[in-house]
Amino acid sequence: MARQQGWFALILALAIAAGSVLISPGFPLELGLDLRGGSQLTLEVQPSGEITKVKPEQLEAVKAVLDRRVNGLGVAESTLQTVGDNQLVLQLPGETDPTRAAEVLGSTALLEFRAQKPGTDDELRGLIQLRAQLQSVLELNESKDKSDSDVEEDGPTREQLAKAQKELGLEGTADSEQEQLEQLLARANEEIVDRFEPAGLTGKDLVTAGRQQQQNGSSWEVTLTFNREGGDKFAELTRSIAGTGRLLGIVLDGSSISEAGVGEQFKAAGITGGSAVITGNFTAEDARDLEVKIRGGSLPLPVEILEVRTIGPSLGAENVRRSLIAALAGLVLVAIFMLLVYRLAGLVAVLALSLYALFNLAAYELIGVTLTLPGTAGFILSIGMAVDANVLIFERIKDELRRGNTLIRSIETGFSQAFSSIVDGHITTLISCAALFFLGTGLVKGFAATLGIGVLLSLFTALTCTRTLLRFLMSYQSLRRPTNFLPAGQLPSSAA
Repeated sequence: MARQQGWFALILALAIAAGSVLISPGFPLELGLDLRGGSQLTLEVQPSGEITKVKPEQLEAVKAVLDRRVNGLGVAESTLQTVGDNQLVLQLPGETDPTRAAEVLGSTALLEFRAQKPGTDDELRGLIQLRAQLQSVLELNESKDKSDSDVEEDGPTREQLAKAQKELGLEGTADSEQEQLEQLLARANEEIVDRFEPAGLTGKDLVTAGRQQQQNGSSWEVTLTFNREGGDKFAELTRSIAGTGRLLGIVLDGSSISEAGVGEQFKAAGITGGSAVITGNFTAEDARDLEVKIRGGSLPLPVEILEVRTIGPSLGAENVRRSLIAALAGLVLVAIFMLLVYRLAGLVAVLALSLYALFNLAAYELIGVTLTLPGTAGFILSIGMAVDANVLIFERIKDELRRGNTLIRSIETGFSQAFSSIVDGHITTLISCAALFFLGTGLVKGFAATLGIGVLLSLFTALTCTRTLLRFLMSYQSLRRPTNFLPAGQLPSSAA
């Protein structure tokens, strides 16, 4: 009797603890992309240079860099998984505009520091001025949707554009003035980079990157910190151009993002201290994106974004509603079946299933399971496993009652004889779950995880909760009647 009370107290304590977890704001139930809404990006890692085929270790290296960038973006609950031999799938729950994430993830982020080539002062000055004009006009067009007359008034004239276009070898290649401006800007950036020597220092020597607002408060800048070797290279690079009028170019993915002069005072030793600052009239968001790309590191191989798929919050809410209806409908129908067929034992099964559902949801929150549609399917399927275990036990009990055994003996014998069948069935299902989880990808893993958790909890509730609840009810003499488990017509005359 004391042992029975101990088990009952344990189950009650677990139920209270599980309920506390469910209502606690510190353990929210995480919903996946298909239930919450958000975006999914499919990326393909492409061979480059001497690499003709992407190897698993190269795919993992790219994934590691992208993972750091995703974390830097601050997108909560994102998942990045490998698919096949050369693809990655990134899920961003709650993110309905993945444009910025795509831009940050798709860029190579190869950072280079280059010294200006001697004798290119006039050319470089003109190109930098042209780039500034083109950027100004494009920003105006994008933010205010200005007319052609406004563009001519605030930026370069048509004659200046035509002249620059001819000098850069782009004559007649643009279909519209907007495209012409974009082509000129890209080509101007290429020409600027060509006026600098090969990289004297790269982002491989960086320790970290950060951002801060400039003292004037109008724009942001990105701060860089080098390792010891990088600091020495930076000092030597700046010393070589200090006081000469030549500029130090900072190039990201083949495009110059900043050019700066180095004063005469650094001619002896260069800029020491192992740190630098990138300025360029960055907004707070631009500075953050640049910081994320630099801090994440350069991609070992180029990445192409194959697909961007967005699921709206309304569709996610509809999926949640349908999933809840399916789960509740399954529980209700199972409860009705168990009550009709197994009577008092069916009531015990309903209580055990309620505890099972409570323990399941609490486990999802504690472990941090992200619930998806396939995961919900795994949960609903595990309900069937829990019911199946109870059916095996109750059928054994009914068989013992038909043989003329007493009710208490029939209950104990039913549990002992069903034990091996229940354990064997659950173990084989767990083996399948393990295979799906470790060999599967993406949503298949979610299905395997929820089903596996459900199978383990099903084993616990069937063999512990159901038995404890039955023994507790049998302590009441009024309930200790075989007819509460089996119709009188199916009982032996002596038992009836």
